[in-house]
Order: sequence, then C-alpha cells, then structure tokens
Amino acid sequence: MSKPTIGFIGLGLMGSNMVENLQKKGYSLVVLDLNKDAVAACTARGAKAAESAKALAESVDIVMLCLTTSAIVEKVMYSEDGILAGIKEGSVVIDFGTSVPASTRKIGADLAKKGVGMIDAPLGRTPAHAKDGLLNIMAAGEKETFNKVKPVLEEQGENVFYLGELGAGHTTKLINNFMGMTTVCAMSQAFAVAEKAGVDRQQLFDIMSTGPSNSPFMHFCKNYAVDNVSDLGFSIANANKDLAYFLQMVQDLGTESKIAEGSSANLQAAFDAGMGSGNVPEIFDYYRKLEK
Repeated sequence: MSKPTIGFIGLGLMGSNMVENLQKKGYSLVVLDLNKDAVAACTARGAKAAESAKALAESVDIVMLCLTTSAIVEKVMYSEDGILAGIKEGSVVIDFGTSVPASTRKIGADLAKKGVGMIDAPLGRTPAHAKDGLLNIMAAGEKETFNKVKPVLEEQGENVFYLGELGAGHTTKLINNFMGMTTVCAMSQAFAVAEKAGVDRQQLFDIMSTGPSNSPFMHFCKNYAVDNVSDLGFSIANANKDLAYFLQMVQDLGTESKIAEGSSANLQAAFDAGMGSGNVPEIFDYYRKLEK
C-alpha cells in the first residue's frame, strides 16, 4: 500500500524532527513555516515547500500541525489562504500542538462539513524522541479517522493512546501539563526556600528523593537548583501558555482551580521578569529573588 502524502505546518524543534523522522521512513512531505532555514533543511532532504496553507492542503492526504497556540492554529485554518480554503474531501488534519479543547472541537466541526476528519494528538517527550519516532501521542477523534491515520502515528510514536472523542487529547495534555508544571513550581520554590532558610539543597534533595515526592520532575528541578544544569526542554513561556489554557478549560467546564491559578501567577511573573525563554526549572531563580 502506498504511503499518504503529508503536509506539515510548524517546523520548530519538535516539528522539524518529526518531519525528519517521516522522511527517513519514506514519506513524501510538503512543508510550510516562516523560518526559511527550517524549510530549507527539509527540502534538502527531498520535501517540497508550499507557498501557503491552502496550497499545501490542496496537495496532500494528511495535514499535520505543530504550532504554538490555538490562535495560530485558527489563523492557519481560517485565513483566506488557509487550510479550509484548500483541503480536499477525505483528507485528515492532525493537530500535534497543545490547544484549547473548545477551539479544537469548533475546527473539527467546520472540517467535517467539508468531509474532512480531524485528530487532536498532542505530544509527550522531547524533540530527540521525535527524531527517532519515540514520542508519546495522545490521540482523539472519530475512531474511523483515528484508524485511518494510526499507521502514520505509530511511525512517530512509541506509545500511541486513543482517548475517544475529538478534544480529549488536548484535554488530557492540559491536565498532564497542569500537574507537571505545578510540580516544577512547587519543587523549585522548595529549593529556593531551603536556600533562604540555610538548609543545604543537596541534602534536601537526598531526603525528599527517598520518599514519595521523588519523581523525574524533582530530578529536573534538582539538576538546575543544585547543579546549575538546565535539561528540561520546556520553556517558562510555553508552561505559562499551557496553564492559561488549562484555566480557560476549567472555566469552560464550570469549575475552577486555585492551584492552577497560583502556578499560573508565578509563571506569569517569571515571564514578565524576562525569563520566558528559560526552561521551567529556571523559575528557581525567580523564587530566590522573591521578596514579600
């Protein structure tokens, strides 16, 4: 069976490595990004470059998105030269980014009117995993649509989870990131408070890591707070965005999260202090300088 032609929009660290992995596995790619160097790297390996999202959608079987915000996804989808203007009946759109579930469901409904399926499939793990096809993929949408693209998803992910109706993937990813980023904020402040109180941070880690608080996130926080190694490749800016999306989601669900509000306020303060490009455990530096 011939492989589908794939259009890929969004060639950041994750997206560019996903494209490289797909090219290594024999897929034909059409790519689009504002970063000309990222596009050139893909075309040097045989991909074609599209002039617009409309032109890309007209020429492929599957459109993959790896974009940073729901607003950008909607712009790429609904603009005059966007995906909806060019996409063919029977195609599938896969959104690998982290988006607001309500926006995802709205886009899915508009695509369905044109006979196009949609899968929201946010990602876990790192760009290095993307290059090797070892991502965690949280996929949702109509089961028939999922089964149609499952072989391609399995080329990109070591673990591909099917979560049900469209939007469930983005919902799960936001819950996951709420838990993870709140944990990083709490652990980073724990190390900062230890420093202010004159407690040795390495000893604090040695004690906490022998109990139920131990986790990979604790090790990422320790690596920065104790060893000055910043090795969790997720920025404060992205964490800040995801917590804002989580808060929007819980509001849409008719509830609230004081815990998320606290984490979001701290991430926003660190972002406002010019720390947005730093990895999330670097919020430790914000807490070190924090005064009442």
